[in-house]
Amino acid sequence: MAELAIPDGYTPHFRKSRFTDPWEPLYSKTEARQVSIGLVLSEAHCNSRGLVHGGLIASLADNAMGLSCVAALKEEARTSPAGLVTITLNTDYLGSAKIGQWLATDTHFVKTGGSICFADCLVRADGIPVARASATFKVLSAA
Repeated sequence: MAELAIPDGYTPHFRKSRFTDPWEPLYSKTEARQVSIGLVLSEAHCNSRGLVHGGLIASLADNAMGLSCVAALKEEARTSPAGLVTITLNTDYLGSAKIGQWLATDTHFVKTGGSICFADCLVRADGIPVARASATFKVLSAA
């Protein structure tokens, strides 16, 4: 199988964690109010039936939406938050993704409030929507 080219604008993801380490390599693309996260799907991203796991899709959407909210807060010249925590996360699965496909998030809506942010995201495999997600985040203030 030929190696899939990483789409223009994506570089190695800037935010590492032990939770996402097994999914590496992860890539991200940062714009004014959006951080998109993408990866080439492999066997490590599948459940026991060989299907890309919905938990992976939901976690990537959650991560991308939270980072997009932080990007939006920065664009609005708001004080840098101490972080965000997810209050709600809803994910609707629209299709399936396959090994070898490019999976990427598209946070197309972000609304910031005083202490709460809202975001909506589409997750696409090779450009075809496989999930939509929405989330509400609590903005943590620096202690």
